[in-house]
Amino acid sequence: MFLFTVTVYAQQSPYSTADKEAIKYYALASQSLDDHQYDDAIALLSKAIAADSKFIEAHSQLADVFRLKKYNKQAIEEYKKVIDLNPEFNRGLYMKLGEIEINEAQYSQAQRHLEKYLTYPNLTAQNSFLAQKLIKDCTFSIEALQHPVAFKPVNMGPEINTAADEYSPVATADEKRIIFTRQVNNNEDFYQSTNQNGKWLSASYLSDRINTPNFNEGSESISQDGKFLFFTGCNRPDGLGRCDIYIAQKKGDSWGKPFDLSQPVNTSGWESQPSISADGRTLYFVSNRKGGYGGYDIWKSVLTSKGWGEPENLGPNINTSFSEQSPFIHADDSTLYFCSNGWPGMGGLDLFVSKLGKDGKWQKPENLGYPINTNGNESGLTISANGATAYFASNNLNGSGGFDIYTFELPVKVRPHVVTYVKGIVNDAKTKQPLEAAVEIIDLQNNNSVYQDYSSVEQGDFLATITSGKNYGLNISKSGYLFYSENFSLIGHESNNPFNISVLLQPIEIGNKVILKNIFFDTNKFEIKPESIPELQKLIDFLTVNPTLQIEISGHTDNVGNDQANQTLSENRAKSVYNYLIANKIATARLIFKGYGKTQPIAPNTTEEGRSKNRRTEFKIVAK
Repeated sequence: MFLFTVTVYAQQSPYSTADKEAIKYYALASQSLDDHQYDDAIALLSKAIAADSKFIEAHSQLADVFRLKKYNKQAIEEYKKVIDLNPEFNRGLYMKLGEIEINEAQYSQAQRHLEKYLTYPNLTAQNSFLAQKLIKDCTFSIEALQHPVAFKPVNMGPEINTAADEYSPVATADEKRIIFTRQVNNNEDFYQSTNQNGKWLSASYLSDRINTPNFNEGSESISQDGKFLFFTGCNRPDGLGRCDIYIAQKKGDSWGKPFDLSQPVNTSGWESQPSISADGRTLYFVSNRKGGYGGYDIWKSVLTSKGWGEPENLGPNINTSFSEQSPFIHADDSTLYFCSNGWPGMGGLDLFVSKLGKDGKWQKPENLGYPINTNGNESGLTISANGATAYFASNNLNGSGGFDIYTFELPVKVRPHVVTYVKGIVNDAKTKQPLEAAVEIIDLQNNNSVYQDYSSVEQGDFLATITSGKNYGLNISKSGYLFYSENFSLIGHESNNPFNISVLLQPIEIGNKVILKNIFFDTNKFEIKPESIPELQKLIDFLTVNPTLQIEISGHTDNVGNDQANQTLSENRAKSVYNYLIANKIATARLIFKGYGKTQPIAPNTTEEGRSKNRRTEFKIVAK
C-alpha cells in the first residue's frame, strides 16, 4: 500500500519531482519572482534542487533567473543540466541557451543548440528568423576567430582619461583638437583637449553655454574645421522629444548658444548620435521614428536653402529589424562606420563599415573583425581624416577606470578613401590683418562645390578636407578685393600630407594681378578645357559685381620651344579667355588681351615645377 500511495502522488504531481520540500521551495521561489525578489528566488530554487537534484523545473527556473541577472555562466550550467535530465523538456531553452552562449563567445556550442531548436515543428516565424540570425552570428564568429585582424589599442593617457567614464571621442581633421563626453555623478558633459607638438594637453571643460548642470549632453559630432558642434541633448526644456539634436558654433575661443535643430530632424520621439559630413550638408543621426525597419535606425537629412530637409532612412543595406547606432560619416563623405546587432557579428553590438557605391547607394556593411569586435558591445568609433587612426572607448582594456578613450591603427582593408585637408589663413595684403572671406572648393570634373564657408573673423583661418583621385579648384573672395585662385591635383595622389597655404588678398587697385590657376589647356593648344568653367564663372561674377573695372587678360609660357610659337600660343590662350567673357556678356570695352610668351617668368625655368608655374593665365586691373 505504501508503494501504491507514492506512485499515485507522483502521477498527480505537475512537476518532475514528488519531493514535497523541493516543491515547497519551488513555490516560494515563484512568489519571490512575482515580487521581483530575484536573489531570494535564487536561494529558494537552490534549496529546491538540494532537496532533489533531478528537479527539472527548478533547474530551468534557476537558469532563467540567472539569465535575467546576466549571470551567464551559471545560466548555461543550469540549462545544460535540464538537457541532461530531459533533452525534450522544453524546446525554448535551446534558443535561450544559444543566445547566452553567444554572449559568452561559446559559438560552436551555441550553433549546435540553435540548430537543434530549428528541428522542432511549428515554430513561429519570428523565433525561426531569430534562430537563423543567431546561427549566422555563430558562423561568422567561428571564422573571425580563426582570422584575427591587427588591433593594438593605446590608452590616450591621464590627460584625457580619469576614474570617471570618458567616451564618444571626435577629432578635427588636423587632429589638433579632440572633444569627448565625460560622465561625472551621472551627469554627461563635454570636455576638450588640444594637441601640441604631438602631445595631448590636460582636458578642460568645454563650455558653460553647451554643458548644463541638470541635463545630459553627449554623442557629439564636430565639423572638420572644429567650428560647429552637433550634439545630443536630453530632456532639455527647449527640446521636442526625450532626446534632440542641437548645434553650436565656435567663434574665436568661445562657443555660442546651442540651438535645437527642430523639425523635421527632431520629433517628439528620440533623436541622437549625430554625425555631420565633411561638406556640412548631410547630417546622419539615429532615431526610433516611424518608417524605420525596427529598433533604432540610421537616418540622414540634407541641408537645403530652406533648412534641413525631410529625413531619409538609409535603407535595408544599413538598417535591419534590430538596432543600428553610432553612425560616423568619414571626411571622404562616402565611408560610413556604425554599430549594429542586426548584421552577422560576434554578439551584442559590433562595428561595421559601408562604402557608398557608384550608384549612390550604400553597400552591404562589412564587419570590422575580431578582436576589434568581441562578444561584448562595441560602439562609438570615429576615424581620423587621414583614415589611419581610430578613436573609441572601452571599459575592458585595463584603463584608468570605467570607460577610457583609446586609439588604434585601423586595418587597411576597412579604411576610407585617402583624404587630406587644406588649411589656410587669409590676410589683407597691405595691413596683414585677418580677413573673413568666402572660401569655396570645387570638384573641377563635375563643377560641384565640395566646401563652402568663411574664414574666421578672429584669425582668418579655415580648414577643408578633400579626397584623393580628383582635381580641385580653390577660390577665396571678399568684397573690395581681388579673388585668390589655387589648384590641388589629387589624381594619382595617395599621400595624406596636408596643404597649408597663406593667402594675401589684394585690394582692387590698378596694377594688381590674379593668377587664374584653374584655367586649363592641352599642351600646345589654346582651346579652353571644360574643367576651366568654374574659374571663368568666378571671373565673370567678379567683373559683374565690379562693373567699372577694366582688365587685361594675359597668357604666359615657359622657355621651352620656339620663342615665336610660345608668343603666338600665349596670345591665343589669352584671346580664348577674352572671347569666353564676351560670349558671357562682359563688354569688350572692359577687356584687352595680350600674350607675353616666355618674357615674364615667375619661377626659374630650370625645373618642371618652375616651368609649370610659368605656364599661366592672369588678369590685371588696368582701370577702375
